[in-house]
Formats: sequence, structure tokens, C-alpha cells
Amino acid sequence: MIARIWHGYTNHENADAYETLLRHEIFTGIANRNIKGYKDIQLLRRDINDEVEFITIMWFESIDAIKTFAGNDYEKAVVPDKARALLKRFDKISQHYELVSDE
Repeated sequence: MIARIWHGYTNHENADAYETLLRHEIFTGIANRNIKGYKDIQLLRRDINDEVEFITIMWFESIDAIKTFAGNDYEKAVVPDKARALLKRFDKISQHYELVSDE
């Protein structure tokens, strides 16, 4: 299992709108793609001074499944235009980690 981890940052005024966009449009759209090997997505949120940090953790069975989601340049962040409009900044590259234990 591989975790795809990505960070995005908004200002406080856009944080709730961004979270709503993620949960009700973007995550649903990803699930509706029915990507073989895609397992789940998790969302983390925290306030940091003058901005709000969001972390997504996507779970895939393999790099090939990630490539189906993100393309051959699979490390490149996938950030739809609607999300970019609400973000102050974001990781251009996603990090990928192999799950070695779930205990």
C-alpha cells in the first residue's frame, strides 16, 4: 500500500469553502473515477498563524494506480482550478510512502 501525501494552505477566510470543495466535489470526483487500486482519501486540517494547512493522504495499491490518477509524472500535484483559486500556496510535488506496518 502506498500513501500519497500533499499539503495545501489557505487563508482563514477561504478555509471552510476549500474544505467543502474537497469533501463534496473533488473527493467525490476522485471516487467516481473508479480507479483500480485506489483505496481511500483522508483529510487533515490545522490552523497555523495566519493560514490554514490541509493535508490529503490518498491510499493506493501501487505506483501504477497512482499513475492512473495523476499521470506518468505521478509525483506532480493534481490541483483543480477551483482549488487553486482558494489556495494561497501548495506543494507542487506529492510525497509517496510505502506502508510498512499498520499496527
